[in-house]
Amino acid sequence: MQYHIHLTEEQGARYAIIPGDPGRVPKIAAYLDDAKQVGQNREYNSYLGYLDGEKVLVVSTGIGGPSCAICVEELAKIGVDTFIRVGTCGGMQPEVEPGDVIIGSGAIRQDGTSREYLPIEFPAVADFKVTQALYNAAEKLGYRNHVGVVQAKDSFYGQHSPESMPIAPELLYKWEAWKRGGCLASEMEGAARRLRTGAVFHCVWNQEVAKSGMPKERKEDTSCAIKTAIEAIRLLIAEDKK
Repeated sequence: MQYHIHLTEEQGARYAIIPGDPGRVPKIAAYLDDAKQVGQNREYNSYLGYLDGEKVLVVSTGIGGPSCAICVEELAKIGVDTFIRVGTCGGMQPEVEPGDVIIGSGAIRQDGTSREYLPIEFPAVADFKVTQALYNAAEKLGYRNHVGVVQAKDSFYGQHSPESMPIAPELLYKWEAWKRGGCLASEMEGAARRLRTGAVFHCVWNQEVAKSGMPKERKEDTSCAIKTAIEAIRLLIAEDKK
């Protein structure tokens, strides 16, 4: 049994969907066949079900890189090699609107966890086939979507209240640099290990648009991102069976 997620090889699967929020796990598992809770420890809430005859795990990671890395490492040990992260994010570009689906093709490694894996010069890039499956799924479902780089950070309030931090000038400078570089959105768990991984996010709101005096309402319903992940897993299963 794995130390943190409390799952065994018998409960393993090739495919896993990993949200941050434990409360989102049963919402995702509801799209699987015969889904049942198989584990609950700390932030790790685990369900196992079936999609097109293949076992699929849904396991929450908690907030941030350290707990997400533990989850991914232990899931890999019980047989998972394909991961899709389903999360929320805040838009950074003016065209990213609340309710949009964001598909991360890569992540800015503004976190500490990924530095324990590779030097900072090495990019965090999503698997092409998983990213393609997510894009094809979003298009098939008719969801407004964007594909591109996202920011993976460790401090939620370092983003939302940078002026209050001792290193405010550095945080504000980097935020502006990420925007100018075309970064789509900001989230907290997207920089991952060398596995077949991808990430899809629900944009809750866009603080940059709000700053410009055109506030947008927050949209909390994550069902579009969830359905995109489910359909992408279905596409990957079909491709793998070939």
